[in-house]
Amino acid sequence: MAYAESDYVDITVTGARWQWLEVVARRPLPQGVRQVAFVPVETLLCLAGMYVVDHSQFGSGSASRAPEPVQQLARLFRRPPSSILAKMANLDGTRSHGAKNDLVAGATLRSDPSRMAHAYRTVLAAARAAGVEPDVLPDFLGVEHGGTIELLGQDELGGTAVESALENELQSWLRESDLPESTTERLMWASVRVGQHRFATAVLANCGRECVFCGFALTDSGPSLLRASHIKPWRSSDHRERLDVANGLAACPTHDSAFDVGLITIDEDLAVRRSRRLENAMAHNPAVRRAFEPGMLRTSIAAPQRTVDPGRPFIEWHREHVFGP
Repeated sequence: MAYAESDYVDITVTGARWQWLEVVARRPLPQGVRQVAFVPVETLLCLAGMYVVDHSQFGSGSASRAPEPVQQLARLFRRPPSSILAKMANLDGTRSHGAKNDLVAGATLRSDPSRMAHAYRTVLAAARAAGVEPDVLPDFLGVEHGGTIELLGQDELGGTAVESALENELQSWLRESDLPESTTERLMWASVRVGQHRFATAVLANCGRECVFCGFALTDSGPSLLRASHIKPWRSSDHRERLDVANGLAACPTHDSAFDVGLITIDEDLAVRRSRRLENAMAHNPAVRRAFEPGMLRTSIAAPQRTVDPGRPFIEWHREHVFGP
């Protein structure tokens, strides 16, 4: 059955519940047997999963190692994990044989986080009505009971340099796509924004959700004020570097801005270095001194849970191209 765009973007609880009854009644198919087509509730959950998982990091041979919710969705849909990842690739526009209405619906929803959250809640409400409990299908976006999907790290995607880079990338996407330019552009922007969100989420977790320069952190569930930014800026990085957690640091607004404009940097041993300009300002301005003096600014970056250290090529790039004298 071919589904229209409205079957995704305007999905109802009643319609979705019938789809869920079909899904939960399935039996796993033997390996090599062609899978049944995805129904909209499956497609929409794969789309939601892309906010959490970078499908491009896994191939058919490594699909079993993909993190949640890939494995949960595979078990629930009675499909191999590789099918979940392939559907994500379809929705991202990186597979030329993706279903057109899947692509259009994905572009529409990922361009509007509030609408995406509404569709996600509808799918989960229908799943609960069909007997699919949270232990089988957890709320992996955290908005089942209200709220919208907050995309992190989007402040890095502004400015003429980023716009210029994206214009060049759009031309590449257009050469590979048979969709209208407006749809292709929305797909590209959605891919960039969601990729940046995944990057920022991973960087915050890697840095223990605290400023690596001073330790500032808020432990409740509200907005943290922390920024997760690239060491080598997004506009100067290639696709792999933009998504590499080793190219990111979490910092409070003051120290993030200082790092971004080159007032501070880090060495290969992760020691923090101040620029001469900052040292001079500290000597003459008590407010600057309070923000960057020993005790406030660590002698080396630290994070209680960091598992991936900043990459040396990114550190060297920052010192060479950003750090001021």
